[in-house]
Amino acid sequence: MLRSHKIQLIPNQKAVEYFRQACGCARLAWNVALAKWKEGYQNGDRPSGSGLKVWFNSIKREQYPFVYAVTKCATERPFTNLQNAFNRFFSKQGGHPKFKSRHRSRDSFYVSNDKFSVSGKYIRIPRLGVVRMTEKLRYQGKIFGATISRTADRWFVSIQVEVESPIGSDALRKPSVGIDLGIKSFAVLSDGTSIDNPRIFKRFEAKLRRLNKSLSRKVKGSSNWKKTKAKLARLHYRIACCRLDFVHKFTHFIAQNYSTVCLEDLNVAGMLRNHKLAKHIQDISLFEVRRQLEYKCNEVHFVSRFDATSKTCSCCDWKNENLALEDRVFECSSCGLVEDRDLNASKNILRWASPKVKPVDQKALARNVKSRVKPSGMKQELGVG
Repeated sequence: MLRSHKIQLIPNQKAVEYFRQACGCARLAWNVALAKWKEGYQNGDRPSGSGLKVWFNSIKREQYPFVYAVTKCATERPFTNLQNAFNRFFSKQGGHPKFKSRHRSRDSFYVSNDKFSVSGKYIRIPRLGVVRMTEKLRYQGKIFGATISRTADRWFVSIQVEVESPIGSDALRKPSVGIDLGIKSFAVLSDGTSIDNPRIFKRFEAKLRRLNKSLSRKVKGSSNWKKTKAKLARLHYRIACCRLDFVHKFTHFIAQNYSTVCLEDLNVAGMLRNHKLAKHIQDISLFEVRRQLEYKCNEVHFVSRFDATSKTCSCCDWKNENLALEDRVFECSSCGLVEDRDLNASKNILRWASPKVKPVDQKALARNVKSRVKPSGMKQELGVG
């Protein structure tokens, strides 16, 4: 399997200028290819990424000679990315590709595996030289490529390495678990474990509001405007790091303690239409949790988004049609079950999403669990008290 290790770089001023120029060349190739693609599509042609790449290579020496100052990979990869973007667009998996602006706070360019080398805490970039990294490459295996990117005023390199799957035979002896993700509690597991919502955005909301107000008062393009914009970008980066750190610790805890994970296939786009809850829904990173669990865990199964996991009794399958969103306790009129609605939903997710060929682990269906305190192992894993 392919794993990526993202490492922060410590570049000098020469390296920063090279990185900015390479990102500009990659952005130029993307914009030129996108404009040519639209022109050919309007004329009835069928453009392709490979054809546009050949066309760009034939004109770049005359029209764009400055691209030879950086690695050629910077202007080659955008054509493949544009082809993939249009493939996703035509298959209705993404939006229409857009032109890229130089004023974005994020930039990147690609370097193929035969153009760079890694030795300890140093990486050698073509036409630049050696750049120091903050740590060594974590994985051992065949290197497939690297992407150098900028977030705010920091530079990173993400190196792809082919490694063996970390899943072993011991994973089959671990129990299964159903997970109900939500806002009040970040996650409620079918065995009764409850993970509190860290509400990371709320911790920085006041500071973020002050910086946004300060930026709006500055003259656009002035020195003070650029300084405030850089501060705002660094704050957004810090928020993203805190959120990603919590998600990684949570998914690592799940992968280490459970073999089969069952989730609900949520309609996140539809949930974001509720403007009263949209900010809190975005803060819990539902897609990122799902993405990490899919590559970290042994098996991941999903229950349909249309299944009434919260309204159905996990013991007798009686359905409470009148259960509202503000009702946090599920009461069954058939068997008399009374428990937290999120715990009841997680049990249903485990029952309905588990493969039919495997019996559901009955120990994972804890009944009448009164304690909702995280176990000591989870506290240590997530770094909270």
